[in-house]
Amino acid sequence: MNLERLNQIAKAVLYEGYMLYPYRPSSVKNRQRWNFGVLYPRSYSEAQGVSDAFSLRTECLVTGTPQALLEVRLRFLRLQVRSSESSEGASSSADWQEAVEREVAMPAFPLECLLSGPLTHTFQYPSHLSAASTSDSVGGVAPPPVRRQETVSGEITVTLQPVRTDSFKLRIDVLNTSPFTNNIASRDEALLRSLVSAHVALGLQGAEFVSSLEPPEGLKALAAECVNIGVWPVLVGEPGQHDTLLASPIILYDYPQIAPESAGDLFDGTEIDEILSLRIMTLTDDEKREIRESDERARQILERTDSMPAEQFLKLHGAVRSLRPVKESTP
Repeated sequence: MNLERLNQIAKAVLYEGYMLYPYRPSSVKNRQRWNFGVLYPRSYSEAQGVSDAFSLRTECLVTGTPQALLEVRLRFLRLQVRSSESSEGASSSADWQEAVEREVAMPAFPLECLLSGPLTHTFQYPSHLSAASTSDSVGGVAPPPVRRQETVSGEITVTLQPVRTDSFKLRIDVLNTSPFTNNIASRDEALLRSLVSAHVALGLQGAEFVSSLEPPEGLKALAAECVNIGVWPVLVGEPGQHDTLLASPIILYDYPQIAPESAGDLFDGTEIDEILSLRIMTLTDDEKREIRESDERARQILERTDSMPAEQFLKLHGAVRSLRPVKESTP
């Protein structure tokens, strides 16, 4: 598994839409977040309708022998509420949802283990309530005293189906099994029990993944029969490599890359670093103060932009990746 390239892309997928410009909690578009790759508790999802998913599925083709080793990793954000309290002990309007990265990794196993039937792996993160320490201060301002996490649980099911002598259809299903009662109707409470920005990373040793976008001629019909719900599988690594695959809730092409000129995440869909950096520089002192006091990741964006060297900023203006000769026209 090409972990270096995978981690770069997966990190961008995890935090896509985490917080949008102008990166203030009071901004309207930051009041309802987490629209990418959310797997809600099943009971909540079914009560709300088909638009709120509680599961995902990815299918792809694999060529090789049954002795090849498969790695399966599920990555998602687990949310926690950072709460401030009034003098009377009531929760204030300053509550904010933070994200904690989670990865569920199944031990590598040979594909032949799946020929006798599906393999299911379950996981659970229990609820937790903790008081923040003074070392958690953000920008010199003490944080709200309480962070709350609710129980998050799920299961990963891996299935393999032979489709040709040397080819298989691999299927991964992820289901949110977090406990949730229907009398808790709040979307924010459902999100605390959700898998946010959920995506699947797969690795092979001794076999190859087949591109779902550009399968070879002999496998096009079989590739077209693969079903993907909530995610789309793309190859990751250097062009031509077929050992790593990412099933992402955001549509990507094979072999996605992070532009080397980018100084860091900005979390904003189809982000244009130069424009967003210029806009951050125009924020007022009050707006910057709100950013510093609200979210650690947003504070890092602000500080990185404010301290960006001029030569780094110039790199954001654009880059030429390749040149090709222009054909001369015939007079």
